[in-house]
Amino acid sequence: MSGDTYSFLLHLHSVMRWIVLLLLLVAIFNSLVAGSRPFIRSDARTGSILVIFADLMLLIGLALWYFGPRGYKIIQSMGMSAAMKDPYDRFFAVEHLAGMFIAIILLHIGKAQGKKAISDKAKHRRTLAFYLLALLIILISIPWPFRQIGVGSHWY
Repeated sequence: MSGDTYSFLLHLHSVMRWIVLLLLLVAIFNSLVAGSRPFIRSDARTGSILVIFADLMLLIGLALWYFGPRGYKIIQSMGMSAAMKDPYDRFFAVEHLAGMFIAIILLHIGKAQGKKAISDKAKHRRTLAFYLLALLIILISIPWPFRQIGVGSHWY
C-alpha cells in the first residue's frame, strides 16, 4: 500500500470514528428515552446505519492493520512475543483490533434485539445495554491524543 493510500485510509478511518460515535450516541439516547413506546422504524434504521458505518470502519481498519506499519507488520517483524511486551506495539497490533471487533459484534447483537419477538420496552432495554457496552469498549480502544498511546495522533 502506498503512503498516500495509507494516509488517506487512516484519515478516513479517523473521521468516520466521529460518525460512528455520533450514531451510537443517537441510538443510545433513543433507547434511553424510549420507555415503553413502540420500537419504531427510526429505531431500527438508526441501528442499521450504525452497524453499516461500523462495518465499513472494520474493513478500512483491517486494511490499515494488514498493509500498514502498525499492525501485522509489527507482529511479522518483531514476532508476537516481542510485540506483546511493548505497550505501543501491543495496542496497535492486538488490542485496538480486538476491542473494536468485540464492539462491532456487540453493535450487531444490539441491533438484532430490535427484531426479536419481545416487548418494545425489552427491545429498548436490550439495545441500550449492548450499545452502552459497545460504546465503553470503543472509547477504551481509541488511541485518543490525550492518552499516552495516542500522543501525536489527531482528533480528526
